[in-house]
Amino acid sequence: MSAAMISEHIPDIDLITTYGERQDSAVSRASPWTKFILLILIVMMITLTSNLVILIAMYAAILIACFMTGLPMRKILAWYAMPVVFVLSLVGIMAWNQPGVPVLSFTIGGFVLTLTDLGILLVITLLIKALISVTFSLFFLMTTKYAHFSAMISRIFPSPLDQIFLLAYRFLFLTLAMAASILKAVRSRGGGLVRSIRVQGGLFAGVFGLVFIRSFEQAERVQKAMTSRGYNGTFAAHTAIPKPRIAEYGLLCISGLAVIMMMWLVPHAGGW
Repeated sequence: MSAAMISEHIPDIDLITTYGERQDSAVSRASPWTKFILLILIVMMITLTSNLVILIAMYAAILIACFMTGLPMRKILAWYAMPVVFVLSLVGIMAWNQPGVPVLSFTIGGFVLTLTDLGILLVITLLIKALISVTFSLFFLMTTKYAHFSAMISRIFPSPLDQIFLLAYRFLFLTLAMAASILKAVRSRGGGLVRSIRVQGGLFAGVFGLVFIRSFEQAERVQKAMTSRGYNGTFAAHTAIPKPRIAEYGLLCISGLAVIMMMWLVPHAGGW
């Protein structure tokens, strides 16, 4: 069962994996190493700069790449709910009493809270940074085959970290499938997510506890099945990973130079 049965705002790992396996485009045929290095460079770029023009340009370029590749844009936009709520819950407090031109001000319990133009700009900037990293991460996962992804994990992380990462990734499928099954049973009996929390919070807490208990039981059965098939604690991924082409090397060089220029400009500009 898909995670979409739980909520359309939770990233559907089954759908992400399906696109990664079946998607056929120039990006999906590119080397996974190229996309992985680009992800690192993008994270470095958004860490170094707070220039809103550069961030908007990067975000627009990534969205265009997702659209041209044929990824489900409506699903991706729906999955923004979690990172947006996460950013606003953290940055929403920092936005108040920032220096700048006051936009809104009120008093709570003797404390004066003032929202300035720089406070709003801070929220927008950090939100775009979060969306850039989330969108390109989804772009990377939805254009990379799982065999290539697991092989990269085996080559990047030392043992046993690579085993923990890969097994935890598969365990996440089991947990989401189990949660979808239990929620489907709750809904078929007239219950629901909001109604169950409001009316029978204790029962719904038990449902979540049952999800993890059954998921652990299922994980134990999977582990026994793997052991019976010769698993000895090491999952070796021998899949050959396509190497970057000449054009991909050129793209990586340009991206690397952009990061280097950003590292040089930030201290000379006194911060953006």
